[in-house]
Amino acid sequence: MRVSLVILSVLFTLTREDEGQKTTVSYFPTFPQVYVGDDLSLKCNGIGESIKWYINGSLDSHKNSSMFLTALTPEKNGNYSCERNGQNDWYILTVLELEPYAQLSLHTGGSVIAQGDGRNLELQVDDELKGWACFASRFGDSGYKLGINRNKGTNRALVFAELKDAHRASFWCLNRKNKHRSNAVTLKMTEKKVMLEASADPVMQGEPVALRCKVWGGGKVEEAEFYRNQKKIHTVKDDTYTLTNVTQQINGQYSCHATYRYSHISQQAALQQGDSDPQDLTVIAGPLTTSVVQISHNNLQCLCHRCYDSCKTYRWYHTPSENSNIHKSLSETGQNINAMEVGLYRCRADCGNGLTRFSKTYNHEGKPVVGNNLLIWLMLFLIILGVLIIVLVVLKYRKRRGSGIGAVGEGKDKQPGGDYEQLKLKDQAVYHTLGDATDQDKAEGGYEALQKSREEAVYHTVVAGEGQGKGQGEGQGEGQGAYEALKSVKAEVYNTLGPSKGQSEGQGEGQGEGQGAYEALKSVKAEVYNTLGPSKGQSEGQVEGKQKTDDYEDVTVEENPYEELKGEKQKKKTAKEAE
Repeated sequence: MRVSLVILSVLFTLTREDEGQKTTVSYFPTFPQVYVGDDLSLKCNGIGESIKWYINGSLDSHKNSSMFLTALTPEKNGNYSCERNGQNDWYILTVLELEPYAQLSLHTGGSVIAQGDGRNLELQVDDELKGWACFASRFGDSGYKLGINRNKGTNRALVFAELKDAHRASFWCLNRKNKHRSNAVTLKMTEKKVMLEASADPVMQGEPVALRCKVWGGGKVEEAEFYRNQKKIHTVKDDTYTLTNVTQQINGQYSCHATYRYSHISQQAALQQGDSDPQDLTVIAGPLTTSVVQISHNNLQCLCHRCYDSCKTYRWYHTPSENSNIHKSLSETGQNINAMEVGLYRCRADCGNGLTRFSKTYNHEGKPVVGNNLLIWLMLFLIILGVLIIVLVVLKYRKRRGSGIGAVGEGKDKQPGGDYEQLKLKDQAVYHTLGDATDQDKAEGGYEALQKSREEAVYHTVVAGEGQGKGQGEGQGEGQGAYEALKSVKAEVYNTLGPSKGQSEGQGEGQGEGQGAYEALKSVKAEVYNTLGPSKGQSEGQVEGKQKTDDYEDVTVEENPYEELKGEKQKKKTAKEAE
């Protein structure tokens, strides 16, 4: 009986030892999800010194029991397995190309601290802080819980982080209700006076990063030299070197060499020099990103680049101005919003298990106007309609005016001779007498209207000028009588009836009328010249003067209105002779 019990106890002990020697893979921190930029440590647990790591079935060169993964990206997704003492276990890594639901960041200082120091971290969430707790994960340990100092009335809290005896630790927060977590902040300890401070998080491609060479105890750096992979890259006269628009080509280990003095203690303090520990600087492409675009004056849209199908809701954030510390999370969850206030707007897409990166800020300067687009289009339509109406009215007016002028011109062209257009350069009043006359006008002689509008004195210019010869005689008077019918014609027209320069005194009677008078009127219509023909009672001297006018007598027109005028003037002449 006793033998049986001993055998059973031995078998039980061996079984427990076998279970303790089983190879397993564990990871720290124990994140429920792994996001872009996280640091993760894998540990191969068990016995035996022969350790082999495989990544997606391929043997890796790593031989230690712990594998440290930094600045994770989806390119590192896969199966990580460990073989130890003939046994193996694995861990499947899935990195989400997103950001966690809460942000944890350094409130002051850098990620490298001296032994015994600590840092204040700031936790910010979109909703309430209820249910959130923060943890410190030292690699290889299970970690411990941290206290949270909530800021009343806001969605922010401060967390004090310290390394204690560890050289490195990660700090992160978790909402135990929905398993949402924050990003992790890693702090590193140094025992040197000179330390290189860089970003606590991985640097996103395209963003700037500042490297600061700092001296413990407040020493003033007068010159700093910066190194990448132990090669000097830059020297500055202060303590900061800024890299702009960074790419993955600058990845590596960075350090600095400082020349400094404790001038705050004494102005005569001696110069000192020292080197920092190397720090890893990793640039990654980063999570999915969004951008804010303006659809209309006050309508903004959040565009998601390469988003998953699960990214169906959106989060909007508003800051009143660039100098404001107020960052308000808006209640809208749609892709489009109406910007009700001026200020800076940002957005991100919610994909169910994480968020996209914050978009770049969009500065909305104008206040929203309801129906603004409709009002603008209505105004443009009314302006275009008004211009079209004005153009149509002008064209119609020009067409009507042109048709009236054409009708008048057409009527004049119907008159025999058709050369009255020349007189338009003189005076419209003259042309009225030459236009189409009504039956009443013909009965009254046609010129009655002109006799009322002009003074008789104007037309006496028809009398021969000073250059006429003595031989004009009696024919001159009769010539004057003939011209009485033209009282409505302007004086300047009749001045052309005077003798031309160079006429001699020996001209015959009526010669001035024959040559000087009619020579200037060759371009006038034949009807006008017919009125200049001699009356029945003209003297023989006048007949001689008519030699120059015979050419014009051949030009006759039917129903010439001036024939009636000549008859009336002949009667007046006969009456004078009778007296």
